[in-house]
Amino acid sequence: MEKIASFTIDHTRLLPGIYVSRKDHIGAEVVTTFDIRMTRPNFEPVMNTAEIHTIEHLAATFLRNHPIYGDKIVYFGPMGCRTGFYLLLSGDYSSEKILPLMNELFSFMKDYEGEVPGASAKDCGNYLDMNLNMAKYLCKQFMDNVLLNITKERLVYPK
Repeated sequence: MEKIASFTIDHTRLLPGIYVSRKDHIGAEVVTTFDIRMTRPNFEPVMNTAEIHTIEHLAATFLRNHPIYGDKIVYFGPMGCRTGFYLLLSGDYSSEKILPLMNELFSFMKDYEGEVPGASAKDCGNYLDMNLNMAKYLCKQFMDNVLLNITKERLVYPK
């Protein structure tokens, strides 16, 4: 079988950042998939499932309720390798274009207080696997170390 595009990225050179992973054409529409890489692959520890799950709940809720992008959100969810998340947006976008949205999102998550949306047995299939404090810590780290002073090398996949 042919290697899929995401496995052709040199993960030994990939830094935390916001990357366009792919653009798919579905009829006349474009869907842009973003790689929101929060930890450096094969270098830093991966995120645990509890904080990933919490970030997923917070981000999906925030994004789907966003006044500008809410109706463009196709999907937000974790990578299997636990180093980041995928965001799928309806439309043709660049990493630079969504930086304001990412800053809003990570600011919301790092400062979030209260019950995690959907964290109940009725609403979620694994509601006990949540860690809000660690999720907030990771979001603050990503915002402080990546988003606030992001450089081109963290917006375009390494060659």
